Amino acid sequence: MFRMFLLSPSRLPCNAPPWGTIAAVDLFEGKKVWDVPLGSFLPNAATGTITLGGPTATAGGIVFTAATMDNYLRAFDSETGREIWKYQLPAGGQATPMTYTLGGKQYLVITAGGHGKLGTKQGDYVIAFSLP
Repeated sequence: MFRMFLLSPSRLPCNAPPWGTIAAVDLFEGKKVWDVPLGSFLPNAATGTITLGGPTATAGGIVFTAATMDNYLRAFDSETGREIWKYQLPAGGQATPMTYTLGGKQYLVITAGGHGKLGTKQGDYVIAFSLP
């Protein structure tokens, strides 16, 4: 299989933004609760980016994702969709973060290896964070 993204000469998608979102669905009601742009191709603009990778939700009401092309790991409030934290990864994080507990402490781990076809910065990182 071969696929390419249809980009303009400016390297932006040809359709109108948002170019990627993260959404929450109420599984009991079957309705979308929120839907916000995920990442940005342009500084200080909520354009969203093409995304590859999934989110992880915690019991504490936080959703983590690093699927964007701008190399950030982000945390969202699961009730509102408000971005509450972000961290710039040393390479593209087109992967799904995971959490685990050890000794009563919760950790978040993400691999940041980049993505050749997307053109995100490549690397060989495994990064862990401790959650409060």
